[in-house]
Amino acid sequence: MSVQVLHVTGARPNFPKAAPVVRALREHGVVQRLVHTGQHYDERLSDVFFRQLGLPEPDVNLGVGSGSHAAQTAAVMTALEPLLLLERPDLVMVYGDINSTLAAALVAAKLEIPTAHVEAGLRSFNRSMPEEINRLVVDRLADLLFATSPDAVAHLGREGIPAERIHLVGNPMIDTLLVNLDRFDVARIRTELRLPERYLVATLHRPANVDEVGDVAELTKAIHSVAGQVPVVMPVHPRGRARLAEAGMFDHPQVRTVEPMGYVEFLSLVRGAALVITDSGGVQEETTMLGVPCLTLRPDTERPVTITHGTNRLVDRATLAAAVHTTLGQPPALHRRTPPLWDGRAGERIADVVVGLL
Repeated sequence: MSVQVLHVTGARPNFPKAAPVVRALREHGVVQRLVHTGQHYDERLSDVFFRQLGLPEPDVNLGVGSGSHAAQTAAVMTALEPLLLLERPDLVMVYGDINSTLAAALVAAKLEIPTAHVEAGLRSFNRSMPEEINRLVVDRLADLLFATSPDAVAHLGREGIPAERIHLVGNPMIDTLLVNLDRFDVARIRTELRLPERYLVATLHRPANVDEVGDVAELTKAIHSVAGQVPVVMPVHPRGRARLAEAGMFDHPQVRTVEPMGYVEFLSLVRGAALVITDSGGVQEETTMLGVPCLTLRPDTERPVTITHGTNRLVDRATLAAAVHTTLGQPPALHRRTPPLWDGRAGERIADVVVGLL
């Protein structure tokens, strides 16, 4: 009887993580099914990633769309349960920390279908972040926990997860970055967007930055102070767009907005930037590998390895402009440490463990 693995993806950050795992399992001859929950449904936030990353077209698109955390999680659970009852896969693979990941882990656990969590053990220790709640619950339910860094392994151990369920495999998102590195064309993206030689990239969408009027006003003032030093390019996430516009974020002559970008286009933009300002988890990792200075506009990060082994630094809105000035004045690092096992083979290690156990 053939073994079947069912992958559940739902949003832009999932796809670069899933692509190397799908590819490695295919090389082992494992039967796979790919489910897209539709949590991100904009073509620029999902479909383009499948094309650019070589992922197969999803076998099923649940089309849940947006909604509150409870509504979105419930919609995925309701749509996914009959599919899992029909398919009865040997393993459900979930990725990252989005609502679709939590929903899939809950449904699989209640149906007693083994679950594997890729990117397990990351902790910000900030429970005001919905993603932190998702991480904690998914890791308690998962049967296999694939960690990207040693600190993640340590967190899982302290939480009482048996060591035999934890596997330090490296970061599959970095697999995808390294495979596509030669496609990140800085000159082309600079020409297409008519950018100057020196520019910054800002990507901001977390509720703590864009949900409340006061926070958005502070953020706008901070970004405008930065733009007074160097032009800022902002790929604008649908989340928060209206509030940013109302606050006047896009009124500064040196703040340039662009629509959400494909994987290759966005990382071409990042690769050519003098500095990146972000509140995204994945961007912290990508800048670490590309050697681009990164200022994370958050009080904490679930990816501390990007600070100890990378280019990342935590800042707040009040100190952002000064941090940009200081960072841009520093010479580039001649020698950088790479986080352990971020070598482009995480997908292979995950596949080896899965095949060995199934």
